[in-house]
Amino acid sequence: MASTVKVFILAGGLGTRIRALFPDCPKPLIPFHGKPFLQWQIELLAKQGFQEFVLCIGYLSEQIIEHFGDGSSLGVKIEYSIESTPLGTGGALKYAAKSIDNTIMLLNGDTYLNTNYVELVNCHQALVKRAQAIGSMSLVYRKDTDRYGSVTLTETSQLAQFHARSPDLAPGLVNAGAYIFEPQILDFIPSHQQTSLEADIFGSLVQTEKNLYGIPIEGTFIDMGTIDGYEQLLTELK
Repeated sequence: MASTVKVFILAGGLGTRIRALFPDCPKPLIPFHGKPFLQWQIELLAKQGFQEFVLCIGYLSEQIIEHFGDGSSLGVKIEYSIESTPLGTGGALKYAAKSIDNTIMLLNGDTYLNTNYVELVNCHQALVKRAQAIGSMSLVYRKDTDRYGSVTLTETSQLAQFHARSPDLAPGLVNAGAYIFEPQILDFIPSHQQTSLEADIFGSLVQTEKNLYGIPIEGTFIDMGTIDGYEQLLTELK
């Protein structure tokens, strides 16, 4: 199954939270022990059988293309979707995917999530068969949820509430930045405009009872886009 799921990675961010450390380097190329972050991410997925990637890029995109090329050096196939202006997480997916016929995976290009992605896809496929799911969101438990999109689920794992940012410091499930989508997700994303999945799409899908589900997972979850996250990931990858 993994080999048939194309992976889209959102790697076009400006990296403003960490630019003080790496002023001339696009965030996906920030090095960790001599290897760019995005390479760690792709190699992790490749080991699990994922072979086709689309990198959604914009800021300093030429550096990313020069490093990865067509992906053959990593044993994978890499294509590029280059944004002339930032489109947000939803707009970037819509622009890159244009039209898709099969299940896809979407990942944040600044999130290290060391987990079993094949199992995540399989759980989503089961939800498609059982409940016509159009999207599944990976969730991890956090002692405080204020920095992340906080989520509550129904007894059947459907998203009951989604908040792009939470003022709540209480423990709970948060968005881990890995999604499995069916082609229908594109119907809810407007074309040619900046759109955030987290702020503009997920909340409205929950309210209209569209089939969006959450899958709690195990695994290391680190946002490397901050100075604290960068230092934490340096230790983790060592």
